[in-house]
Amino acid sequence: MGSWLSGLRLSIGTLSILRVRVDAADRNTAGRAMACAPLVGAGIGVVAAAVGWAARAYTDSTFLAAVAAIATYAGATRALHLDGLADVADGLGSAKPREQALEIMKRSDIGPFGVVTLLLVLALQIAAITSAYAHHRGGLAIIVAAISGRLAVTLACTPRVPSARPDGLGAWVAGSVPIRGAALVSAACIAACFGLGYIRGLGDALLAAAACAIGVAGAILLLRRCVTRFGGITGDVLGALVETAAAAALLVMAVR
Repeated sequence: MGSWLSGLRLSIGTLSILRVRVDAADRNTAGRAMACAPLVGAGIGVVAAAVGWAARAYTDSTFLAAVAAIATYAGATRALHLDGLADVADGLGSAKPREQALEIMKRSDIGPFGVVTLLLVLALQIAAITSAYAHHRGGLAIIVAAISGRLAVTLACTPRVPSARPDGLGAWVAGSVPIRGAALVSAACIAACFGLGYIRGLGDALLAAAACAIGVAGAILLLRRCVTRFGGITGDVLGALVETAAAAALLVMAVR
């Protein structure tokens, strides 16, 4: 149990703005941390949903509630995942060789591909949450999206996915989550989303479970492209997977 608590602490410290005491940072602990990523996502989702609920109660605006929720969601990670999304977009949009594309991703500035991608994804997420609020499932959508985004990270850290670089976050966590463990975490996440949705009824339960699965499927498509283009994962790729899975899950939750 202690080793898993160490993994959870490391996951919280890596995937959120919270600073917690980390007992160990070896590869086994890193694997447990990545397996715990959806749990951290659920916590972030609950906080963002609560802020969105408060904003809607205060302003009676679903749009402002969606903006407040997304701002909280991004702020909970210092917008690192959005930064990763922009960097990956610049890397994928570049026609330069692999090594030069990786160098583009390491730069502190954001290129045109990154800016456009960032604006479109944020607009999509806000619009989808606004629509979900209109169907009385805005809070549920935010939590499901947060879980889905971090589940994509867990799956990207399985042994079949290499690291694009010999150092950095990608090299530290690549292959650290056993496939069996990732499968168990996936089943638990889909079941959790179903259970959360079931509070509102069977229809929302099925929709929430489908949103989690479809969100992760969208991220896996991006992961395959990144492995082909960059040779594996980096910290930026993991961030891009979080935002991609969350956006896809929110789209599903926005349907009538």
